[in-house]
Amino acid sequence: MSNNSKNETNNISILEERINYVFKDKSTVLTAITHSSYANEKKAGKLKYNERIEFLGDSVLSLTISEHLYNMYPDLPEGELTVTRSKIVCENSLSRCASDIDLGELLLLGKGEELSGGRRKSSILSDAFEALIGAIYIDGGFETAKAFILKNMESIIKSSMQGKLFYDYKTQLQEKIQQKGEQQITYTVIEERGPDHNKTFVTQIKINNIVCGQGSGRSKKESEQNAAKDALDKLPAQ
Repeated sequence: MSNNSKNETNNISILEERINYVFKDKSTVLTAITHSSYANEKKAGKLKYNERIEFLGDSVLSLTISEHLYNMYPDLPEGELTVTRSKIVCENSLSRCASDIDLGELLLLGKGEELSGGRRKSSILSDAFEALIGAIYIDGGFETAKAFILKNMESIIKSSMQGKLFYDYKTQLQEKIQQKGEQQITYTVIEERGPDHNKTFVTQIKINNIVCGQGSGRSKKESEQNAAKDALDKLPAQ
């Protein structure tokens, strides 16, 4: 057995123990933890990576959260259901769930992505968590995937309903820098990654034409909020 195969088998075993689920088909979960950079680096035509299975996991996740909110909060109108779901199914939440099970350390990454800190990148972690959901759905069915989602996202779901999950970082930043007088804040999308159905936007923020933060998200608004949070984190304490 090659070192690569040993690593793959070992990572799968560790992951199964962490999530308390044993895959009947190991190739499915192997796909979920394989990043495109790893597959491209190995130049193995048959080696699948996680973008397609992530697409499936995203749909399973959205349906699960939609059904849960619909059943748990019968008096909540459609508009509020939609907003609440968007708070839960977002890059920040999903990357946090991935971090909770240390999914990043088990991903198969190319050397370049590894050196650039890929195991800690929010976009890679959130995509991998959705891919894992897709793998569980394929291997164990919808109810198994649903149980996994609700267990691992329980605190996030509760926080969203208590109004604690989403913070308007743009407003916070605006209020903080205005204490120093008139300041100009600009947000610019500097990169768009992925297919149209699953884009990731990267936004850069400038204060008085000086770059002071950057963030990514599934929508332009989310990427702006994450850029504002990055800028807030870098501001000196008052």
